[in-house]
Amino acid sequence: MAALKKLGILLSGRGSNFLAIADAIQSGRLKAEIAIVISNRADAPGLEAARQRGFNAQLVPSKGRVREEHDAEVIAALKQAQVDLVCLAGYMRLLSPDFVRAFPNRIVNIHPSLLPAFPGMDAQKQALEYGVKITGCTVHFVDEHLDHGPIILQKTVPVLDGDDLHSLAERILEQEHVAYSEAIGLVLSDKVEVRERRVVHKQSRAEGK
Repeated sequence: MAALKKLGILLSGRGSNFLAIADAIQSGRLKAEIAIVISNRADAPGLEAARQRGFNAQLVPSKGRVREEHDAEVIAALKQAQVDLVCLAGYMRLLSPDFVRAFPNRIVNIHPSLLPAFPGMDAQKQALEYGVKITGCTVHFVDEHLDHGPIILQKTVPVLDGDDLHSLAERILEQEHVAYSEAIGLVLSDKVEVRERRVVHKQSRAEGK
């Protein structure tokens, strides 16, 4: 039986997507194991949740530190844990180029909009203010630019007439919890590859001949 692929989770806040991934693994919906959970904030509820669940949870403080120095410490911890995939779960830091190069096409993130629409902070607020009728979430590979890497998977969420920021954000979050584990499973299965900006199924090359 093949060994389970190892995930490294980075978080800065409550870690609801981390918990959804952990629940998907526990229920058997995702074939993987969480090798390490790292937070840059000591007060992150997600870090405490990881400790309570018995995960290898580590604090690597970022405040007042040079980004490259902090990232080097995180990279070292991830490599020591022998992770196959790095998952950003509400990690509120832009990764340095050195970090991205350390795990080529092996860092994924989830964003609460249909990228490339509404990148950056407050994506749900941006969607409401713009007046879109459909928004959603995007799981993508991470590159050196903010919310920019190749898209793995997206799920749509309708914007209802009565929506406020809270109600829209909650419905998007529900889809995030489904999408992230689904996308992680896809990446770990090695059934997809990145061609330029497109994430495509490997078998599509043979089908296209």
